[in-house]
Amino acid sequence: MSEHVTRSEKQLGAVLRRVRKQHGFTQAGLGEKIHMRQATISKLEGGSSASRLHTLMASLAALDLELVVRPRRRNARDDMEVLF
Repeated sequence: MSEHVTRSEKQLGAVLRRVRKQHGFTQAGLGEKIHMRQATISKLEGGSSASRLHTLMASLAALDLELVVRPRRRNARDDMEVLF
C-alpha cells in the first residue's frame, strides 16, 4: 500500500474509507472488529471533528495502518484553506 499524506479530517477519513474497502470490511464489520458502532466509523470516515483519538487509533490498527508524524514538506501547498 502506498503512503498517503493527509492534512485534514476529511482527507484522513477518505483514506480510511478506501483502505477499509480494500480490506473487504463494511463500516459495520470494522465497527464490530474494534467494538464500536457503525455510526462511529461513519463519522470518522466523514471527517467529523468530534471523532475521538481512540477511535482513530483503533481503526488504524484494525486496518493494519500506522500514524506517522513528520515535519511538513515545504513543496506542499501551505495555504490555511487546505486545512479547513
